[in-house]
Amino acid sequence: MVASLKPVTRARALSDQVYRALRSNVTNGQILPGARLQEVQLAEHLGVSRTPVREALTRLASEGLVTAEGRSFAVPELALADVDDTYEMRALLEPEALRRAAEGAPDARTRAVIVQALADAISADRSADGAAFAAANARFRCAWLALVPNLRLVRAVELYADHVQHLRSLTLNDAKVRKIVLRGMRAIARALASADGDAAVAAMREHLQQARRAFVAAIGFEPS
Repeated sequence: MVASLKPVTRARALSDQVYRALRSNVTNGQILPGARLQEVQLAEHLGVSRTPVREALTRLASEGLVTAEGRSFAVPELALADVDDTYEMRALLEPEALRRAAEGAPDARTRAVIVQALADAISADRSADGAAFAAANARFRCAWLALVPNLRLVRAVELYADHVQHLRSLTLNDAKVRKIVLRGMRAIARALASADGDAAVAAMREHLQQARRAFVAAIGFEPS
């Protein structure tokens, strides 16, 4: 079986680099919803040929992060129904993922990373620094996800969280949103510290419910 494997080509590695660059810019809001993604323009901007760009866009489309429109692609503009669908999937996946993380009894080093990320988020909130808050929240999330033993579950969690990542980027400058997110982070940290799976599930469900309401109100999909 090993003898049948073919060498990985540089073109494939390049396609992966382009994919990661585009994915990052889509999920962090640098490429805004509604933007059309033209292969030629992206290839010129990235200094590559059209082939790796096309491969990267096709891959992003398979994840639902961009949509194919004929021969071109676009970043979809989320409607309220899209947000609801995404949060429904997150509510199915993330409480169970956090349960497994909590029941694994995080070691001292991991707990320290989680505690520090929470402290950084609190500090960023006090200084009204939305970018620093988002970075601390991302570190907090990465720390507890690293404790989940099922890597397929981790990938699913990350995918659906990325579908609303740009909403977080747009709304974490709002002090009300940050307070709600902080409340959830504190509850999650307590559940992890006590290695309490049931408390972890309850904390994540409440966190997602409140975060969804806050983000939707801040974006203006419905009255706040």
